[in-house]
Amino acid sequence: MKIIHFSDTHLGYNDLDILNEQNINQREADFYDAFTQVVAQIKKIKPDYIIHTGDLFHRSSPSNRAITFALEQFKILDALNIPFILIAGNHSTPRTNLSSPILKIFESFKNIHVSYSQEYKKIEFKNALFHTLPHMNDDTKALEQIELCEKNINAEKKNIMMMHCSVGAWYLMQEFGEWVYPSDKEVIFSKMDYVALGHWHGFGRVGKHENVYYSGSTERTSLNDKRNSKGFVLVTLEEKNSSLFGDFNVEFKEIKIRPIVQKELDCEDFENVLIDASDTENAIVEVRLTNLTPLQSIEIQNAEIKAFFPDAMSVSVKREFKKGTNETDVTDVEALSLEEYFLEHIKEDADEKEYDRLKAKIGELFAQYEEANNDSL
Repeated sequence: MKIIHFSDTHLGYNDLDILNEQNINQREADFYDAFTQVVAQIKKIKPDYIIHTGDLFHRSSPSNRAITFALEQFKILDALNIPFILIAGNHSTPRTNLSSPILKIFESFKNIHVSYSQEYKKIEFKNALFHTLPHMNDDTKALEQIELCEKNINAEKKNIMMMHCSVGAWYLMQEFGEWVYPSDKEVIFSKMDYVALGHWHGFGRVGKHENVYYSGSTERTSLNDKRNSKGFVLVTLEEKNSSLFGDFNVEFKEIKIRPIVQKELDCEDFENVLIDASDTENAIVEVRLTNLTPLQSIEIQNAEIKAFFPDAMSVSVKREFKKGTNETDVTDVEALSLEEYFLEHIKEDADEKEYDRLKAKIGELFAQYEEANNDSL
């Protein structure tokens, strides 16, 4: 049995105020392109089931363009006669009962099965049972819904659990209504053949659970997300194994997205700095100017820096002042990053070996902080 799992497609997202030749926001068009790439791979692979674990749209009231695009793509998928199971994420769920859930528009499709009612829903087929837990604005309901899910496990079929929440982490993205899956209920995962997750935008397995995966997003909703690998998951469940927790294989399939390229220009010798722009065509380029003096900050204009990368889609410039000048104060938004400022203090009190160990840990923590605050805005 083959299942394609993808998530967090955020159709309708836009950014950077750059229009393409069709007068569509270029970043919005990038998200549509990523989705069509997944659809093309579905047509090629011909899986037995397709699952999407939430945040199909970026907003619960998406634009006409985003809705039209989704309907066109779902018509293509529906014609493949492959069951497609889709759950609501927090971005696609109305905050009040006064609004109709957007996923309701797909109910008329023959092969599309949607779960958006903020409660457990069982979607059953001849050889597979999908246990869907869509986003719930009220996470106090989650416990009883998880218990209901556990009661519906069928040992005679493949059991696939689908959720949109934070699993294996205590932190949140600070978004409306999001919830953390209770750790004392993770025992249910061992009774599932596969647990498909949405909400976090990086592909990966969750903790010690060998069958619990985030597929990640298909594009970046924040430039703080430096992952250039985005795509979907191809899950293979061995049907010859009749045990509840059978043999399986999880393979990440990368799609092509617009790259983010980071460049650092040391202003200590700005006149002689060598700039390689060969890898920046159609890329989102972030340039860090380091070791700036106050005078250089005035003399070096952003337009001059952007001219170095004529083939880039966009260029942003960050300025970091030379250490030892009063511009390194953390309150200066163009000065050292909070992470670097923190590391400078650690360096003062730790030996070299200890500093190297802590540096990696601090980098990991700040990456989580940036993702939690920016990755799905």
